[in-house]
Amino acid sequence: MATKAQVLYGFTAEAGNNELSVREGETITIINQNVGGGWIEAQNSNGDVGLVPEDYIEVNSSATPSSQQAHAAVGSYDAHSSEPAHTQGTNGGSDPWSASAWTDNNNPSGNWDYSGQQQTPAYQQQASLDDDEWDDESDDGRSAGGYAQAEEGGTAQRGGPLHPSMKISRNKFHFSKTPNPEVYLLGNLPNKGKERLLIYMGQVGPVWQYPQTPMDCMVADPKKGSKMYGLKSYIEYQITPSTTNRAVNHRYKHFDWLYERLLEKFGSAIPIPCLPDKQITGRFDDDFIKMRMERLQGWMGRMCRHPVVCESEVFQLFMNYKDERDWKVGKRKAEKDETMGVMIFSTIEPEAPDLDPIEIEQKCDMYSRFTKTMDDGVKDLLNVGNLHWKRCTGPLQKEYQKIGKAFQNLSTVFTTSGYTGEPTLTEALTATGRTYEEIAEIVASQPKQDLHFLLETNTEYKGLLGCFPDTLGVHKAAIEKWKEADRLVAINKITHQDKLTMAKRLSTMSYSLQAEMNHFHSNRIYDYNRVMRLYLEQQVKFYETIADKLRQALGHYADL
Repeated sequence: MATKAQVLYGFTAEAGNNELSVREGETITIINQNVGGGWIEAQNSNGDVGLVPEDYIEVNSSATPSSQQAHAAVGSYDAHSSEPAHTQGTNGGSDPWSASAWTDNNNPSGNWDYSGQQQTPAYQQQASLDDDEWDDESDDGRSAGGYAQAEEGGTAQRGGPLHPSMKISRNKFHFSKTPNPEVYLLGNLPNKGKERLLIYMGQVGPVWQYPQTPMDCMVADPKKGSKMYGLKSYIEYQITPSTTNRAVNHRYKHFDWLYERLLEKFGSAIPIPCLPDKQITGRFDDDFIKMRMERLQGWMGRMCRHPVVCESEVFQLFMNYKDERDWKVGKRKAEKDETMGVMIFSTIEPEAPDLDPIEIEQKCDMYSRFTKTMDDGVKDLLNVGNLHWKRCTGPLQKEYQKIGKAFQNLSTVFTTSGYTGEPTLTEALTATGRTYEEIAEIVASQPKQDLHFLLETNTEYKGLLGCFPDTLGVHKAAIEKWKEADRLVAINKITHQDKLTMAKRLSTMSYSLQAEMNHFHSNRIYDYNRVMRLYLEQQVKFYETIADKLRQALGHYADL
């Protein structure tokens, strides 16, 4: 008997990812529950088949005790217990402060597909393993934590022919439901120790405390290594932090480990950006290695410039470990960190009075509307930009070539007239035809000079904005819990003091959200100002170059 499921949230499929668009409230048929990576294969009422995020559906069958138990656990949480029902982080994205993720060293020059290749991966909890125990496939194929199956797809093209590849579809949804904020609002909080995240009131409102010395890093010098007598191969990158100028080496799986640790620890309060996609075949091609290095540079740049992330113990370990033993000891310590998920709010100390819950809800709604609207705008720009890139390297280039060829053909016809004064005109026509052929090549290569950077920035923000619903979801759930406080007091589930505690902790959560949004806005303004200046400067050079070419062609014609 086919398993039916109810769609909890509407989902719009992205082209080329084998996804299936579904509507909220729609009933779908599950075809394959073992796709992995937070996805299921389903069929809608029209007979269309594709992938749907499993977090977005609820199976109607009674054969799903684990999910029912999970919902029950959330609903029956003991307000005075210190044991969390769910403390996993949420998916998210980060941003740099007062600096762009694209430095002068990030100067890619390829024709990449920006139509939705980069997706936000899901956090998947991973057992504590020694470095040597990690599956080598986790560098690009199957991760130790068990990523989604590979699906057919092409690697991003970089100025050369598209080579066959298998791309890992990175799940852009956290595989668990929204973490239970009640764990923080009413639970027994752990001792803060030395981990304190300060928030103070700046000119724009609440802001994180920034380190005195800004951090950045350089990802460079990718080298191919091997183990097991050459049976296993990998690429290792050199990371040099600006604070020490001492290089450390990491493989992709180490970046993956860092991402999961940061997501687990900070995801409820800080959107953590996703890594570049995994890939199975073609991962040792020079073009792919260069593309990955550039995107890892962007990812690391954003992490380095986040005031909370860059100061965290796990990130400092990744950047500054001394030797292999130091790395393994630090890795185990990070995997045993107890301040995870919603409990990260217990480390936050705002230097400001408590906020009114009504104001908290209004700000949360405002941030939700803005990020959703910006997400739509970013996706629209990506679609338009991607289509324009394809036109420049396809139809538009061919149109200029045809115009050039037509002028040269006409010149050839004129040479057959036998007229004495003909050569000056025919030579001018031939030169004009060649000019248009040159313009065709300029048009085709121009997106690499300007559109590439604009699309890269928007791709980063697309991933970043796609993470905000999860982070904001934690805050919205906390607000709803606070709204239930009076009812819970009335039925003696919690005390009046518990209600006051909830309001105070909700205020702390709001300050962290405001600080993060102020961080996001300042960097958004910086990033888009910088990339738009670069785009328009290159566009001016582009049109000036074409104008110069046309003036030279014009100079061939006599003034009769």
